[in-house]
Amino acid sequence: MQLSVVILNYNVRYFLEQCVLSVQEAIAGLNAEIIVIDNNSSDDSCLMIKTRFPEVKLIQNQENFGFPKGNNIAVEQASGKYICILNPDTVVAEDTFTKILAFAEEKQDLGIIGCKLIDGTGSFLPESKRGIPSPWVAFTKIFGLYKIFPKWNLFNQYYARHLNENQTGKVEILVGAFMFLEKDLYQKLNGFDENCFMYADDIDLSYRALLLKKSNYYFHETTVLHYKGESTVKDELYMKRFQDAMNFFYQKHFKKSWFFSFFIQVGTCFFSFVKMFQGKPKIKLLPESYILYSENENLSEKLASILENKVSFLDFKKEKMVNSSLILKGKKAEIILDNHYVSFKKCINIIETLKDKNITFKIFPKNTNFIIGSNSRNDRGQIRKIQ
Repeated sequence: MQLSVVILNYNVRYFLEQCVLSVQEAIAGLNAEIIVIDNNSSDDSCLMIKTRFPEVKLIQNQENFGFPKGNNIAVEQASGKYICILNPDTVVAEDTFTKILAFAEEKQDLGIIGCKLIDGTGSFLPESKRGIPSPWVAFTKIFGLYKIFPKWNLFNQYYARHLNENQTGKVEILVGAFMFLEKDLYQKLNGFDENCFMYADDIDLSYRALLLKKSNYYFHETTVLHYKGESTVKDELYMKRFQDAMNFFYQKHFKKSWFFSFFIQVGTCFFSFVKMFQGKPKIKLLPESYILYSENENLSEKLASILENKVSFLDFKKEKMVNSSLILKGKKAEIILDNHYVSFKKCINIIETLKDKNITFKIFPKNTNFIIGSNSRNDRGQIRKIQ
């Protein structure tokens, strides 16, 4: 088997459904499997998988084991030469795995491959590629020096700015939302370190691959949608876990000193506070108009009654109409992408291309009864049932 896609789920039933739908499309021409491992969700995630996707291998944990142990359990049961660790709040393009498999087969001493990630607004997620958060690099990140000196390499190592977002190349650290590697390497690394509950696990795994003289890569030729805010609600517990995770990584891999420990304690508290502040929900303004991107004009009438607002219809074959009629208006609008007619790759491309502060996006996944999306990378997404 070429590939095993491992999706660790916890209480994100609708995002999981959309994710699995997109992965099914992406592995259609491959010898591949999907493994969903559930960390004792209290929603009906498992029932949905059993009902909608009986061919998916489902592992049901009886407690929340966290990210590292959950993924390790799943990989033990994986049959693929390659493993893709994938967040449930992601959407992959139909050619994502074909492209990455071809790239992986060309490389010697391959470590881990990551890809270009965007959030639900179409904005690039800079954590798609990162440097090792050594004391200096962490200092530049925590205190925002990379923003003050954007052209100075000295201050821009955290987000690996030696590569731009549309440039493939070697990087040091990749993000756990999408990590592609050989199963043999995963096993040599003993998987994710189960002593770390979350937040430092992807940094640690990436770093240990480098210690084995492997090369990690950022691959820009496929874009994956990562809603991000759906994975973690940022509250006091988040703050503590993030601090614990950073302490875990530094104590494991760097020489300790009193000054260094003090700096990390202050720095992680400050950074965690900022992250928590960013994650507080903002007042959401309803769109002034809705635009359905589809071939089914009747659907616009159905959505209009549900949304209690007019829904304009645009034929998906006429993308230029979307550009001219929306961006030039300058009004707050929401685009609904009908996946029955618009591929996941096209949905991702439209979201990335049309990103604008006045535009939000929702996807109507094929054969479902909901529209789904996220208006901010810092809060949970939105689901609207369509009966």
